[in-house]
Amino acid sequence: QVQLVESGGALVQPGGSLRLSCAFSGRTFDEYTMGWFRQAPGKEREFVTSISWWNSRTRYADSVKDRFTISRDNAKNTVYLQMNSLRPEDTAVYSCAAAHRSIPNEDEYDYWGQGTRVTVSS
Repeated sequence: QVQLVESGGALVQPGGSLRLSCAFSGRTFDEYTMGWFRQAPGKEREFVTSISWWNSRTRYADSVKDRFTISRDNAKNTVYLQMNSLRPEDTAVYSCAAAHRSIPNEDEYDYWGQGTRVTVSS
């Protein structure tokens, strides 16, 4: 069974930076596309970014493009989310997910972490 454990969530001031990590275990990490999603209270979960398993191709939601960067370290079975220029509207629980597909839709991700909370406030 695949297990995903996020870490790095914190309280940060607007304009600040934060790096989230997601540790993957239980299967062959480099065969999974990894994604980050977020959900604020009272809102639907939304896609943030993803990185493919086969060519490390990335994609980003318009709301985070040019501010957030996803990366993966296959040797460490870890995916990262570097968040810069944070805004209050970035406040949410951030979850990582894994899919055994190159370009998964949200409903095609197979495994989900429990999430880590990010609060952007002064």
